[in-house]
Amino acid sequence: MPDRAAHHRRTACRACSQTGQVEILDLGLQPLANAFLRAESEFPREARFPLTLHGCTTCGLLQLMDVIDPEVLFRQYIYVTGTSETIAAHNRSYARTVTDLLRVGEGGLVVEVASNDGSLLACFKDLGVRVLGVEPAGNIAAMAVARGIPTENLFFDRSVGPRLREQHGPARAVIGNNVLAHVDDPVGFLSGAKSLLDAGGLVIVEVPYLGEMLERTEYDTIYHEHLCYFSITALLRLCEAAGLVVLRIDHLPVHGGSLRVYAGRQEDHPGHDAAVLRLAEAERAAGVTSLESWRRFSEAAGAQRLGLLGLLGRLRAEGRSVAGYGAPAKGNTLLNYCAIGPDLLPFTVDRNPLKVGTWTPGTHIPVLAVETILERQPDYLLILPWNVAAEIMDQQAEYRRRGGRFILPIPSPRIVA
Repeated sequence: MPDRAAHHRRTACRACSQTGQVEILDLGLQPLANAFLRAESEFPREARFPLTLHGCTTCGLLQLMDVIDPEVLFRQYIYVTGTSETIAAHNRSYARTVTDLLRVGEGGLVVEVASNDGSLLACFKDLGVRVLGVEPAGNIAAMAVARGIPTENLFFDRSVGPRLREQHGPARAVIGNNVLAHVDDPVGFLSGAKSLLDAGGLVIVEVPYLGEMLERTEYDTIYHEHLCYFSITALLRLCEAAGLVVLRIDHLPVHGGSLRVYAGRQEDHPGHDAAVLRLAEAERAAGVTSLESWRRFSEAAGAQRLGLLGLLGRLRAEGRSVAGYGAPAKGNTLLNYCAIGPDLLPFTVDRNPLKVGTWTPGTHIPVLAVETILERQPDYLLILPWNVAAEIMDQQAEYRRRGGRFILPIPSPRIVA
């Protein structure tokens, strides 16, 4: 049952404050996607909360109206950014791009909000840039400090930006990767980031893109930590409300399709860049912001669930063994929505040592070390972090050489030899 102390329900849109919300996709009562269980005795007490995607009929922002206390979600965290080579390469390129664009010299400050274990800021530090992390999870912030990344252990909001500026000086860039969707007040978050900037500085955020989510039926991107799901159109409105203008948008393949948004202060720039406005018009013409498109998305999610369950059921009937690879948050949304438990997936594996030895939320599938794959050699591996499937399949070349095959669940279930 939901913990009422940890959960409340919004009535108004985060972007425009209007109350016209329509239901897009109900994923049911789900556990928190990163609330891994450490003992079987915890199973009966596991909390579940509504997980339903809504669309605002006024401004089009897609969002969850059910909000979990961030103290519950983020004070102790299990996800770390430093376990994927794909993300490591992304971070190195990211740091070089920002450093070159803003000519951040020695002494120039880059602040990252939700800096996790400091993996991205370490890339900036290697380029001679002064860095500061802001990370609410105490255990993860300690990892960053241990690797030499100065880190403030706190939640970031509108009030924090001026205080950090007073303590550390103005920043050339304030970066937020996959965090804007996590905050219940995105306008306040962006306003706080703006207050940290020096003249000509930029707020740079990366968010999963609504366009790919729609095109690929990426319903597994939906979980309680992700309160908002962004189109370019919605991002422009949010930036305007925070006193920012969007100067550039990069479309990136990371995390199944993301946008990197570069925004400057309205005092420094006359308005949104013309190329950005053309991108917003193109997405509207393509139906990305249409509620009818998102109703079709809901239907496609239901079809994907039936397809995946059918595939796993056939393999079981044939006597084939299937295990999981990875225990990402998105995988837990998928497993719970599809009701895939240990009967269909006896175990999964993960490279993150914080997850090994736990059970997945809701479905209670054991999370084991990666070495278990070759020890048990299942016939198939269901890749739950499908967005880094190429990296995983390369790492598992020996498993494949022995005859193992892979299953990718998104956008539709398919077997890869």
